[in-house]
Amino acid sequence: MATDNLTPTQPPSVAAEPAALEYRPRTGRYDEAYTDTGEVRPHWQYVLNALDQLGPAGLESRQRKAQRILRDDGANYNPTGGEQQSREWGLDPVPLLIGSEDWSHVEAGLSERAELFDLILRDLYGPRELIKSRTLPPELVLGHSGFLRACSGLGAPNEQQLILHAVDMVRGPDGQIQVVADRTQAPSGAGYALENRMVMSRILPSLIRDSQVHRLALFFQALRRKLNSLSPNAGSPRVVILTPGAYSETYFEHTYLANYLGYSLVQGGDLTVRDGYLWMKSLDGLHRVDVVLRRVDDTWCDPVELRGDSHLGVPGLLEVVRAGHVAIANPLGSGVLENPALLKFMPQISEFFLGRQLSLASTQTWWLGDPEDRHFALDNLDTLVFKGTQRRPGQHSIYGAELSDSQRKSLLKELMRNPAGWVAQSANLPSTVPVWQSTDLTPRPTVIRGFAVADEGSYTVMSGALTRVAGKDNQVVVSNQLGATSKDTWVLASEPQRFTTLRDQQTAPLTGEQSSDLPSRVVENLFWMGRYSERAESSTRLLRTVFMQLNSINSLPDSVRQQLLQSVTEVTGTRPGFFAPPVKEGLDPEPELISVILDANRYGSVCSNLNAMLNCTEEAREMLSGDTHRVLSDLRDTIRELPQQLQPGSLSAPEEALDPVITSLLALSGLSQESMIRGFGWRFLEMGRRLERTLQSTLLLRSLLVPVLDDDQEQQMLEAALMCGEVLVTYRRRYRSQPEMRNALILLLLDRSNPRSLQYQLSQLTQHLYELQGGDSTSLLSPERRKLLEARTLLQLSDADQLAEQDSDGQRVALDIMLGQLFILLTETSNLIAGHYFEHQRNPQRLVNTSWSDDE
Repeated sequence: MATDNLTPTQPPSVAAEPAALEYRPRTGRYDEAYTDTGEVRPHWQYVLNALDQLGPAGLESRQRKAQRILRDDGANYNPTGGEQQSREWGLDPVPLLIGSEDWSHVEAGLSERAELFDLILRDLYGPRELIKSRTLPPELVLGHSGFLRACSGLGAPNEQQLILHAVDMVRGPDGQIQVVADRTQAPSGAGYALENRMVMSRILPSLIRDSQVHRLALFFQALRRKLNSLSPNAGSPRVVILTPGAYSETYFEHTYLANYLGYSLVQGGDLTVRDGYLWMKSLDGLHRVDVVLRRVDDTWCDPVELRGDSHLGVPGLLEVVRAGHVAIANPLGSGVLENPALLKFMPQISEFFLGRQLSLASTQTWWLGDPEDRHFALDNLDTLVFKGTQRRPGQHSIYGAELSDSQRKSLLKELMRNPAGWVAQSANLPSTVPVWQSTDLTPRPTVIRGFAVADEGSYTVMSGALTRVAGKDNQVVVSNQLGATSKDTWVLASEPQRFTTLRDQQTAPLTGEQSSDLPSRVVENLFWMGRYSERAESSTRLLRTVFMQLNSINSLPDSVRQQLLQSVTEVTGTRPGFFAPPVKEGLDPEPELISVILDANRYGSVCSNLNAMLNCTEEAREMLSGDTHRVLSDLRDTIRELPQQLQPGSLSAPEEALDPVITSLLALSGLSQESMIRGFGWRFLEMGRRLERTLQSTLLLRSLLVPVLDDDQEQQMLEAALMCGEVLVTYRRRYRSQPEMRNALILLLLDRSNPRSLQYQLSQLTQHLYELQGGDSTSLLSPERRKLLEARTLLQLSDADQLAEQDSDGQRVALDIMLGQLFILLTETSNLIAGHYFEHQRNPQRLVNTSWSDDE
């Protein structure tokens, strides 16, 4: 049983010895753990005593363990949607605690608010009574970019239109919780909250168990139950999660939820509209999609009717929704509810629909489109927080008191230019919570995001939340883009919780093989993952061998040295490299060799191939196991450390810095053999690996063994070739002699028992294509199988003695011709496989742009 070395039987009133942790709440702020008089709140007493027992060293150890788990899981957040800006997800080891009575009020308020927002959504795309009754100004809705006229009247015949609702809340200085924002388009954070809980259950298992913390599984059970019930078509529903792709801010959450819920993760290009239905493109044909849980913003979902320059959506999606053949959660057009100006009118809206005020009040809000509100906001700029009514990438709230003179002038200019596009809110100083900072606890402002999902006529609220804490002590605006970290949110129960998982919820299985759920895009990325990993491994092995030969005790003859160096350029494709004239005698090759390793912008370099492979793993992330993600994290660390270990002129052996790269790549290869189901994904990963190993081997052998050298020099080249092929020891044991050309060619080319020989690779490729294309069920050979058969026949008919023969020009012509033909045949096979199985058509786009920005 996992343990966190705590003694939970210790009475809460007895302080641990020594009580090493210090914490001083900030004055003027509500503190979640301490009262104004400095006393620990009752529901925090037990946890704080337990943390005191751990002490600074123990808590710091838990912090490091949490970050290691998050790193191994690949948990990250991409603040700007750019590949280079990705950062690891941060989790504080001290949870946020909410008592059961306090949570009962929050839970009821979140459910009530979700029901109200569902009514608002129905009304805005239906009768629009809120506008007709002048409860809402028309321009507030009709002028908002989130209001999509194309979605009017698209309401599905369900009890609720709004499926998921997220609410950002803060606790003000008076201790009351207020709502500061609503998220209704594609609410994110629930997956991160689940990951936080998984990590905390590993670093503090007994504490989380004995604290009687509410479980999160019930929320995800309700989510899956609701999504399955939305299907408008007969039969077992097929639900997919639509993601913008690997560069999305929250792509980790998309893959995490897809794996946890058991749904296919798709991008816009994986889907197509045919005959009024939505289909997923997979290797074995089209599969009808019934429900889409989208993580793509409204306007990007359909380039035909919404945003014409979108490559993230599905052309014709709205037409399928109109026909009632697919359900989308949340509905297209729900982004209009994220307009923060709605908070100003929330009391009137609540009275209009419910006949009462909401139990969870919204923070006081002024809409600058109203002249009185605008005058008030401009007069009190230093005490308010300003937000745009339209959400834009990279834009966050602005606290007037933190602005410089130039920033203040810039803000005033923007407010006067487009007042209706801004709101001001009271700068409610968020409550503080203890946060671990290396050696001690410190108070940090916090924002809580709660979640509700439609379920059986009402809404089920997650008994937990995503809690974010500010990166700085005095920060008022708490945002992931501003460096916030996260906390697990523990809602304390009055009695022990029953263990529940998604296994408690049985659903009818989909017909057909599970592998058929793979979009062709995922399979293509697995294919190229295999190719790039083998390409990187082959290059790294050759470079390691070259470094070992160059740094050996005995100096190399110039001809051997030059041939080894030129083989690096030939195999990696980094011309001109060592073919560039003039080649000065005695010229230090190390800078060029290091460039071939480290220059990620140089096509064919080791880092370029590794980065390309890692990009493929991101696109196929949901197919990879946890152990695979750990190996990939180690590989990323190794890549970051390579420049330091390969400093030019360093006294260390460069080849040793390459060993961890090869080790990680071998671990990936082993995991694919031992951990992956033998489905389409595994076969294409293996096909890519075998294909690339054959191509790399032909390049290597042509560059090392075709030119004829003196006997002693030729032995050195043979040793290099055998070392790159990992069979030097095998050769010595089998032949008990110095390397000879004929025997080396048999081992490297024709020996089927050698898993690195060309014959073995072609046999494996043949078997994979045979299984992939129906096995014995068809006697016809596809073009790629015919091309592969030609390559195998060419190799099998080869005679090692003839290949080893030399001509008068100092070349092995027969070997050169055979390897050249083999390279061409395998390249053509690769092209045929890509043309047969992979999707290369672009989705249709609008010819005329009908989208205008707010400035036009």
